[in-house]
Amino acid sequence: MSLLNNFWNWYERHYRINLILTTFLFLLQVFHLYWLFTDVVLLRLTGHSYFLLKPIWGQFSIFFDYSEIPALISTTILYAHYLRQKFSYKHLFYLLFLNIQWLHILWITDEYVIEQLSGVGSLIHWGNTLAWIAIAIDYLELPVIFDTTKQTIKEIGKYFKEKNLLK
Repeated sequence: MSLLNNFWNWYERHYRINLILTTFLFLLQVFHLYWLFTDVVLLRLTGHSYFLLKPIWGQFSIFFDYSEIPALISTTILYAHYLRQKFSYKHLFYLLFLNIQWLHILWITDEYVIEQLSGVGSLIHWGNTLAWIAIAIDYLELPVIFDTTKQTIKEIGKYFKEKNLLK
């Protein structure tokens, strides 16, 4: 039990840096969501991809895919920290939004989504339905990304005020 308490004490002492690193890692997922919308969703709905980074995306997508795992872990720890301080349904829902991502990462992968949605045919059948569920799961990250970014901006503002860097 003292090991866990030591961890939370350390986390609290280094909260700002943990928050900034967590936010940075999670903001990387915006590129993944941009690709998903412009190259997968819009392609399926309109027949045309609006993705602008196709020539270099393959190399970057690997980095963004692998950065999601540390982002999910660090953001889960962040919201567990918030819940330890004070219970909030918002933070509880954000934990749910975050951790449902594991279902998408481990079961309904991006490759599955692309495979199901690249075929010709009905927009709705069981394979497509799972693909659209995976896309919806991916977009559950947006409120969490927004919230962590907002918290980071507030903490940076507090830091500048503490150091009298804002006039």
